Amino acid sequence: MTTGEYLLGRFGPLMSIVDVATLLGRSPDGVRVALYTDTDFSRKLKPAMLRVGRRVYFRTLQVTEALSLEQPADDETTPAEVATRGPRA
Repeated sequence: MTTGEYLLGRFGPLMSIVDVATLLGRSPDGVRVALYTDTDFSRKLKPAMLRVGRRVYFRTLQVTEALSLEQPADDETTPAEVATRGPRA
């Protein structure tokens, strides 16, 4: 089971601000304030945001991608791994 499948099962296709806050271990007001400031966090999460009337939801699969919650496959190399490897001999 992938992270995306787990989150879809737990939250459904759309997540509320409360759901995102629970996932991140923050308060809903903290997530709300972070979204409306110009930060790296808000730039990653805003494309996943969807307004329905006055309510704000987030597409679950896009949240997974934006927060890099998926584990890379064994043959993929993450930028963090490349940075920590150092020069090759």
